[in-house]
Amino acid sequence: MPSPTTITTSQLMRLLGTPAAPTIVDVRRDEDFARDSSLIPTAFRHPFNQMSLLLPELGESKVTVVCEDGKALSQGAAAMLRAQGIAAEALEGGKRAWREAGEITIPSAKVPRPQGSTKSLWVTRQRPKIDRIACPWLIRRFVDARAQFLFVPPADVLVVAEDLRATPFDVEGVFWSHRGARCTFDTMIEEFGLDTEPLNRIADVVRGADTNRHEIAPQAAGLLAISLGLSRMFRDDLEQLEAGMLLYDCLYRWARDAVDEGHDWPASVSRT
Repeated sequence: MPSPTTITTSQLMRLLGTPAAPTIVDVRRDEDFARDSSLIPTAFRHPFNQMSLLLPELGESKVTVVCEDGKALSQGAAAMLRAQGIAAEALEGGKRAWREAGEITIPSAKVPRPQGSTKSLWVTRQRPKIDRIACPWLIRRFVDARAQFLFVPPADVLVVAEDLRATPFDVEGVFWSHRGARCTFDTMIEEFGLDTEPLNRIADVVRGADTNRHEIAPQAAGLLAISLGLSRMFRDDLEQLEAGMLLYDCLYRWARDAVDEGHDWPASVSRT
């Protein structure tokens, strides 16, 4: 019988990429992390014996705690959170079970967190349309759920990046940007190791819309239309981003679960 205080690898993987995903806290010991420095998507490291320090930012979030083998370390840390009213579970089998199942992981060295911070900070051009909404969605759902994004005038992106130690993206001449015919969303999938069928399917749609090559995917023209409409509904770029998160959440569920489903009229009616 499954433990009421654990979550399995398959259950957690099913939640990843959706708004229902828990906050994932990696409490592995330094020696375990040294052997495998990759992270479960959106996980961040935190000392197992200092869980109370997370309480102010956890709020009502559900939490999954990960150690190397899913035993005392994560069980104890999760119990500490539950004692403070946080809904917390340990990952059954820990990072070892996740690794053995062959699930996707994020190379921790690729997540650009400023020194002394556990959150990544990104900066790009203001008035986003497609790539600059799609990429923040990808980061928050699969890389760093607590990532912060700054939208500034194009001429100021690199200056702000240097002054605030933020990572620039989707501007010319930086690492996180277009590469040849591929857009920034493609670059992030490649660099973060997020090579999955649903995300690659979304990448085709984003690339087609972002580069005006609608022949790449039939959904590209629709994404362009919705994105342009979305940009005109919001004056504040951060408000637009929050609304855009729902758009890409829907696109992800289609790409993962509904690509074989169509719709027609009149609806078929069974007769008895």
